[in-house]
Amino acid sequence: MTNNGILQIVFYLLIIIALTRPLGWYIAQIYENKPCGINRLLQPFEKLIYKLCGIQAEQEMEWKQYLYSLLMLSLVGFLFVYGIQRLQYYLPFNPQQFPGVSPNISFNTAASFITNTDWQAYSGERTLSYFTQMIALTVQNFLSAAIGMSLLMAFIRGLARAETKSLGNFWVDTVRGIIYILLPLAFLLAIALSAQGVIQNFKPYQKVTLLQPIQYPAPELNSSKTIITEQELPMGPVASMVAIKQLGTNGGGFFNTNSAHPFENPTPLSNFLEMLAILLIPAALCSTFGIMVKDKRQGWTLFFAMLILFIPMIAGALYYEQQGNPALTALGIDQTVKPDLFPGGNMEGKETRFGIVNSSLWAIATTATANGSVNSMHDSYMPLSGMAMVWLMHLGEIVFGGIGTGVTGMLMMVIITVFVAGLMVGRSPEYLGKKIEPYEMKMVSIAVLIMPLAVLLLTAIASVTLMGTSSLTNPRSHGFSEMLYAFTSMGNNNGSAFAGLNAATPFYTMAGGFEMMLLRFWIAISVMAIAGSLASKKLIPASAGTLPTHNVLFIILLIAVAGILGALTFFPTLALGPIAEYLRLGVTYGH
Repeated sequence: MTNNGILQIVFYLLIIIALTRPLGWYIAQIYENKPCGINRLLQPFEKLIYKLCGIQAEQEMEWKQYLYSLLMLSLVGFLFVYGIQRLQYYLPFNPQQFPGVSPNISFNTAASFITNTDWQAYSGERTLSYFTQMIALTVQNFLSAAIGMSLLMAFIRGLARAETKSLGNFWVDTVRGIIYILLPLAFLLAIALSAQGVIQNFKPYQKVTLLQPIQYPAPELNSSKTIITEQELPMGPVASMVAIKQLGTNGGGFFNTNSAHPFENPTPLSNFLEMLAILLIPAALCSTFGIMVKDKRQGWTLFFAMLILFIPMIAGALYYEQQGNPALTALGIDQTVKPDLFPGGNMEGKETRFGIVNSSLWAIATTATANGSVNSMHDSYMPLSGMAMVWLMHLGEIVFGGIGTGVTGMLMMVIITVFVAGLMVGRSPEYLGKKIEPYEMKMVSIAVLIMPLAVLLLTAIASVTLMGTSSLTNPRSHGFSEMLYAFTSMGNNNGSAFAGLNAATPFYTMAGGFEMMLLRFWIAISVMAIAGSLASKKLIPASAGTLPTHNVLFIILLIAVAGILGALTFFPTLALGPIAEYLRLGVTYGH
């Protein structure tokens, strides 16, 4: 790795750390309905929404009411997205006259976008109209992100409040998340991206004359020749979708190649801004948590635990990509690093605009969170680099994670850690003055174990059936890794893929669609049940025997618990996939 590469990574992390506290404070002010400057400007608009929608803003909900509202909004969103896709031929802003989307792709896409997964089994610029991209998908990017934050707010109130059933108002939390947090940030980012060259228009696709005609097949082949002199360039309202896809940890791109496409991500500065947006709100919500529970140390405990898990994955991915591909080395291709001259390494599947450092950093950031956008092709990474990505998802997307859901997932790990520590010292486990009892542990177990169960079961089915293996374009271990990655990504609200897998088949679209909805809402039910139980408990004053949950020792224990759960659950599949591929690659080419 070059000094320049190290400097870029350090600069990126320092910016994230610097922005975490002020943005976290701002988010806390919004959800606690405290003044923060922007309230005066947008409050009339907020009140108008409540009036038009019949929302009783002052009326709080207990956990079942809050959950019911969350599920109903998601159901309406599912039907809305599905219907628009099926009817898009008859709807406006369809200059390419795209037909309605097939039922199984429509189902998968609707499930994907309401769950904040944004898994895409289609090519956006060849399948969806501008109307579908804007009104169906971009709207859900705002809603699904706001729902994730609302879920976290309810859980935080469950920890912070005592002897009550009230967890806030779902509709108020969702509206505030959109108009005070997501819309302003997305507006600013969209303007910045447009200034860098990300397109934003409603033009029909443009045909341009190539500077150098392309002959196909190649001239040396003795066959009929086709001379290509024109190329069709897709257009569309891209910047507005890219901004919220990054900020809301959605990740679904306007184009098939996502942020590797120059119309989505044209410059190194746009690349940096989009990478920054991936981690910005998930990191800030750690600070928000500390502020809302009246103990900022708790928030920083979560943040540094996530950061400690995050940094080694960056280092590992960079190391293996920088070493290059033994298969290319065997062909005599020079992949060695030459400082200030040639970065070397495995450039397969990466944009020369961004290189190995920015590609690998993005890949780790997007899989640590539930973002899933890409600026390079993950399928082309070295086996252990790919394993770092999939392992971050195997942790349950708790390393910053999805917007709202990442901190919620880490809090599930905190409760398990507190319980384990309590067993080791023979004391009743407590967290923030609340006893952790059998009911909470049952709900946490359900929330934590449902993901591995679904991912492993679906991967097993895909591995032994023709409907699963027929989608593979790569044999052996890498083919298995592609299936494992697909179901891991869909099960963890991520949406990125090892793109060598053809996921547009009925099996993958239907199985994946049900998996996305099951895991998103099953976990939401468990989280809300825990929040309701904790809110009703009495606060227990801290004593000399209370386990501190804000010091270095607890951070180490938390990381160990999270790592052990992820490692023990998925190690056999990782051994069959990326580890076996790495060992075979070394044996084959003598490394």
